[in-house]
This record gives sequence, C-alpha cells and structure tokens, in this order.
Amino acid sequence: MENLATFGSLLCSIDHHVATVTLNRPDKRNAFNDEVISELTQAFDCLGQRDDVRVIVLAANGKAFCAGADLNWMCAMADYTYDENLADAAKLADMLSAIYHCPKPTIAKIQGDVYAGGMGLVAACDMAVAVDGAKFCLSEVKLGLIPATISPYVIRAMGARAAHRYFLTAEVFDAAEAYRIGFVHMLSDEATLTETTDTLIKHLINASPNAVKSCKALVQKVAHADIDEALIRDTVADIANIRASAEGVEGVQSFLQKRKPAWFT
Repeated sequence: MENLATFGSLLCSIDHHVATVTLNRPDKRNAFNDEVISELTQAFDCLGQRDDVRVIVLAANGKAFCAGADLNWMCAMADYTYDENLADAAKLADMLSAIYHCPKPTIAKIQGDVYAGGMGLVAACDMAVAVDGAKFCLSEVKLGLIPATISPYVIRAMGARAAHRYFLTAEVFDAAEAYRIGFVHMLSDEATLTETTDTLIKHLINASPNAVKSCKALVQKVAHADIDEALIRDTVADIANIRASAEGVEGVQSFLQKRKPAWFT
C-alpha cells in the first residue's frame, strides 16, 4: 500500500489499483469547510490522472459520513457579501465537478449519516454503498436555504420525483429508502461494508481501464441527451474508436483466444 501525502482533513492511499480518499474529521462529523473542499478537489484531480489508479473509493472515519457544512464555516458565511457567497459556492461546485468528471470510476463507501452537502458528495460518485443504519437528509430548507449547488448531482442520482419530496420537506430518510429511490446501489451491515464495496471494486479493476473511462463519459453524455441524428452519429463514432483502440483489440482477441486480457488482475 502506498500512503500519499496526508492532507489536513483527508487520508489518501493506493493499494492494488484502488485509491481510497478518507474524510478524516470525525469530531466535526466530516463536515465541509474551505480546507476540506480544497483538499477533495486536489485529491480527485490528482488521482484521476494516475495510471496506477483504476478505482477511487470515497470513505469517512467516525460515526457520520458527512454532515454538510461545518458550523464555524457557516458562521463565517453569515457575514459574506453576495460576491463572497458567489466565490464560496463556486469552490464547492468545482469540488463536486472534480468528483463527477473524474475519469476514474468512483464509489462512495457510506459508513454513517449523510446530510445536506454530504448528499452532493455521494451523488457526485458513480456508485454508492451504504450501511443499513445510515440516515440521509437534504436539510437546507429548514435553515432558509436551498441545495442549489449540489442539485445537479442529487437530482440525477435520486430522480426528479424523489427530489421534489426530499428537497421540499427536508425529511430524514433511511438507507432502505435511499436504496429504493436509487440514491445508493447496495446496502450492507457495518461488519461487511468493506466486503460489499469490494464486490464492486473487483468488477471495475478486472474491466478494461480505457473502456471503463469511456463508459463513464458515455453515460454522462447520453443520459439526458435527445436521441437525435447528432447523438446517433456521436455514439457510432464512439464504438468505432473503442474497437480500434489497443485495449479494444486486446479485449476481443483475448475473448476469441479464451484467455484473460492483459489488464486482468
């Protein structure tokens, strides 16, 4: 295992092609502040460019996965001007974009409660696994606010119909409901959370790294696009390009020759 430079609020390591980024402010319920936002952006930007990384797991230490905004940070924001609020929100938006657009597949490994901005963290990841005791909440309207910056990711993750309810009511809902509405993909008890997450990791690291990267971009491109002539032409070009790629050729040849492809671990 390679332990990367430790940030002030994160732990980062790489082990057998799997990078783990761990929120490490358990005494603050892993809530956001400027430091957390900056470090998460840096971590995902860096890990996304490493050839030895095939999967990134976003985890957390402590009882909560992420409780949203840090109280001291919120107190500071109370005196911000409009321009200062714009700049501050832009940093959060940049962090979420760095996770969502990271070229490597990402998994949120949720060991505890997820509130407010923490919902954006989970939604920006490609996959999510949660302990069955976790609670979820979009609590912003109770504070006179709205979950604007995280909304593009959360609505994609849970769907507009569920968002209408949980954005507006700020209800706390459980892991079973998060699973039912598609916000998380798998549930686990605390003892087997790592094992459950590893089932996804195994599939990801045994697939073609280039194909996984291209598939992630494909889903983001196609999911909300009109099925028109331009999209059809674009996807035709996508399959032609991947077939001609080195990993595309290797994958087909290994299948025909009944052997494992070169990237298989």
